Amino acid sequence: MGMAERFDDVVVKSPTDRKSYRFLHLPNGLCAVLVHDPEIYPDGLDATREKDGAMDEDEDEEDECDEEDDEYESDGDEEELDEADEEEEEEEEDESAPVKKSKKGDSLTKKAAAAMCVGVGSFSDPYKAQGLAHFLEHMLFMGSSEFPDENEYESYLSKHGGSTNAYTETEYTCYHFEINREYLKGALKRFSQFFISPLMKSEAMEREVMAVDSEFNQVLQSDSCRLLQLHCHTSSPGHPFNGFFWGNKKSLVDAIENGVNLREEILKMYKENYHGGIMKLVVIGGEPLDVLEEWVLELFSNVKAGPPSRMSYKSDLPIWKKGKLYRLEAVKDVNIMELSWTLPCLHEEYLKKPEDYLAHLFGHEGSGSLLYFLKAKGWAISLSAGVGDEGMRRSSVAYIFIMSIHLTDSGLEKFHEVIGYIYQYIKLLRQSTPQEWVFKELQAIGNMEFRFAEEQPQEDYAVDLAENLFFYCKEHIIYGEYAFEQWDPDLVQYVLSFFSPENMRVDILSKSFDKQSEAIQSEPWFGSQYIEEDISPSLLKLWENTPEIDPSLHLPLRNDFIPTDFSLRNSGMSNIVSSTSNPRCIIDQPLMKLWYKIDLTFNVPRANAYFLITLKDGYSSVKNCVLTELFLKLLKDELNEIIYQAGVAKLETSLTFVGDKLELKLYGFNDKLAILLSKILKLSKAFVPNINRFKVIKEDMERAFRNSNMKPLNHSSYLRIQLLRERFWDVDDKLSCLKNLSHSDLTEFIPSLLSQLYIEGLCHGNLSEKEATDISNIFTNTFPVEPIPAGLRHKERVLCLPSGSSLIRSVSVKNTQDVNSVVELYFQIEQDVGMESTRLRAITDLFSHIIEEPCFDQLRTKEQLGYVVESGPRMTYRILGYCFRVQSSEYSPIHLHDRINNFINGLQDLLDSLDDESFESHRTGLIAEKLEKDPSLAYETGHYWNQIVDKRYLFEMLKLEAEELKTIEKRHIIDWYNKYLRPPSPKCRQLAIHVWGCNTNAAEESRKLSKFGKLVEDPNSLKSSSEFYSSLC
Repeated sequence: MGMAERFDDVVVKSPTDRKSYRFLHLPNGLCAVLVHDPEIYPDGLDATREKDGAMDEDEDEEDECDEEDDEYESDGDEEELDEADEEEEEEEEDESAPVKKSKKGDSLTKKAAAAMCVGVGSFSDPYKAQGLAHFLEHMLFMGSSEFPDENEYESYLSKHGGSTNAYTETEYTCYHFEINREYLKGALKRFSQFFISPLMKSEAMEREVMAVDSEFNQVLQSDSCRLLQLHCHTSSPGHPFNGFFWGNKKSLVDAIENGVNLREEILKMYKENYHGGIMKLVVIGGEPLDVLEEWVLELFSNVKAGPPSRMSYKSDLPIWKKGKLYRLEAVKDVNIMELSWTLPCLHEEYLKKPEDYLAHLFGHEGSGSLLYFLKAKGWAISLSAGVGDEGMRRSSVAYIFIMSIHLTDSGLEKFHEVIGYIYQYIKLLRQSTPQEWVFKELQAIGNMEFRFAEEQPQEDYAVDLAENLFFYCKEHIIYGEYAFEQWDPDLVQYVLSFFSPENMRVDILSKSFDKQSEAIQSEPWFGSQYIEEDISPSLLKLWENTPEIDPSLHLPLRNDFIPTDFSLRNSGMSNIVSSTSNPRCIIDQPLMKLWYKIDLTFNVPRANAYFLITLKDGYSSVKNCVLTELFLKLLKDELNEIIYQAGVAKLETSLTFVGDKLELKLYGFNDKLAILLSKILKLSKAFVPNINRFKVIKEDMERAFRNSNMKPLNHSSYLRIQLLRERFWDVDDKLSCLKNLSHSDLTEFIPSLLSQLYIEGLCHGNLSEKEATDISNIFTNTFPVEPIPAGLRHKERVLCLPSGSSLIRSVSVKNTQDVNSVVELYFQIEQDVGMESTRLRAITDLFSHIIEEPCFDQLRTKEQLGYVVESGPRMTYRILGYCFRVQSSEYSPIHLHDRINNFINGLQDLLDSLDDESFESHRTGLIAEKLEKDPSLAYETGHYWNQIVDKRYLFEMLKLEAEELKTIEKRHIIDWYNKYLRPPSPKCRQLAIHVWGCNTNAAEESRKLSKFGKLVEDPNSLKSSSEFYSSLC
């Protein structure tokens, strides 16, 4: 074989980016980007290895190990809550988990990471075995010739503070991992074998079919996934879109029953497509580029050679029939209209981004915009527009530009008129001709985002670079997504020409669906009911030749929030004493308490200003709670135009109801932050709800309440929090209350709500102390009101589970079509207070670190209970707990609870057999986690803010826990386990949540519940006779 080609210093990078990049083309065709990050070994590689005593990467290969997770999971805080679940989030405490942080001088480190994107995906599925590419992705984790143990790769990662995942797109599949810095080569050694010698054993295939099926069942009731699959199902037969890309048991097992040898098919797909010519590798390490190159050549040169080729799935077939409207029955109570226009593939036009220029105008929310106009009509709640990042939307076949509108009930009735106004706006854009000043604004924003880019976690960055290698030239793998470099009005006009009624597909997703229609069809994989209709030629002609443009529609105004001052406030402060490394309280008054820290680490012109605002009696009754939420939603609606404009300029605003308080966050470029806050507060002070908007927002809020708890995982967390919190307003009670509220109820309530306040805030980043003080003055000057005395502020108390108790809450799924059952087994530990609390958190984290991966391996990989298997700490208003949670589409809660108990009971043997070397590996791995450097200012702010919200103010918490870990021995873990997780210890206090899927026999099986403990029928009755912990936050 020939020599590898290398290219240094070709990547266009931000002036603040200290990393070095090297391109490497291996003789087998594989393209690699090597990234040297000097912050991974800030003290130097040799010094660090001597100090840490780092092992050779293959020592202790046989040790028991696990995935790390030293964070405290927020109760019920699901990562993928959709819009309809927002109301659930408001009921859940500790909204964001602490992020990893320690202070300067503590050898802050970063992880190493890698990603491999292979240029084959679901478009390559054979029709006779749909979902095969996704199934292949699963199988590569199941052992290789060099490392035949199925769990070897994940065990090695988890032992050394790592984690891994993968996903299958339409035209590529991406595998990625991160790991503690010293163990990168060992991880790469195992990772490389995915692409050289995977075993793909038959017995593993049988189990992984179940894993793929469980994964599909997670999205079976997702409206967005159902709509995406309808797009696939109704596309032209033979077109790349016409498939079932998830795969499930039916698609894969049916293939076997139809005579397909699944193992032969999967090996064929692998052999034909997994070659160097279409592989893009990214490795991020602290070692010099020459060392990283040596490792890549050693470990990846044996990847099968193949010709370089670009993704190309061209098709002469039209994607969809012309002039069609599809009505899809929704799972949730929503009214969503999606308009889809097919554009040519624009991969080559990334320096011009015509689709993003048009998305900016179609999706604008300011005066003159489509959304502004439709909201004034009372027809729309929200609107988004653009070409999505996912493969179905942005492929070599075509770009799919989608406009998605959440309609009101009246908007749904008048959807033809809504489309008519959309074509008026399209006519406006054609008549106005492309505007260079709009492009220049986008260019300025893109340039400043690139210049002052915030770092991502290493694994995310590796994935982004690997993906970008498919779409951008090697110089632009970082810059490409930010670039608005070439203004091409003719190209914009050309792309705009595709926005015609003839080229438009209409989908309406709603519960307002004619179930008696004889035209109902069923999508075969999700079982979704839909109706296909012809759009009348007269309507298509009217939209094509709209006679007029409503004068309320016009192009957006220039954006005054685009920053111009990028100067750093910390200039000359780099040698400041270490006492300023944590936030300081600079204002402590009856009305406001303000914490402040100037950024000395990231050196970007960004700042974060967070405020927690206690309102008078905002949570004192279910009526007040609902009125407060209604006020907040109407206020956000009123503020939307200004918040949107600032957001376009990368100064974001978040306004949410957290527990009983209003949380306001402003974050982004700091230049116009004070101006934005002043505008928000002045508008809030003068705000009087408009009666027409009141009706619209009330309708939307009712819909959101009805949609809450539709996901079984969310429902289980909700039920646990409902039982643990002393005061908790049930969503059904809130819905009943909301229906009876009038506009006058709200207008009479608002003055009282704002008559007394208490504000606690944090200003962190590129702000001087005077600027932070001025920001606090904006609050006090705008709202010169009486402070709420400390004794009258709402205090949240948590139920103290009785000694040795075992309680069960058992309910059916809210969505009667959902097959997923959930068991959540919660053990209450102690209140997080006092000198011993740091040690207790550290022991709990280390226990989690040791058992998390064996839990996943046993309950998911071996027993195949379900796709979601989780274990880890919970912090509920400063009450420490530990939780096991499994979701299954196959087994009942009784079976799941039995299997979780069986695993917990077996932990004694696992802990007893854990040798000293393995224990030390877990401990040092967790210490490294706790001393990991934050990737960006936002992560650091998040850590500080959680300490403030929890009123712990322990800004060095993770450093203190890392110190405590050094003294923890295996016997302490065993003692903790026997004290808190094993009956008959009086400190073993359990609360089990059972959510029964629709395919279980809840009525019959629930008779067996008594073996697990006492059934709780009425949470309020239990609370009335129980003790509560004192309030800490």
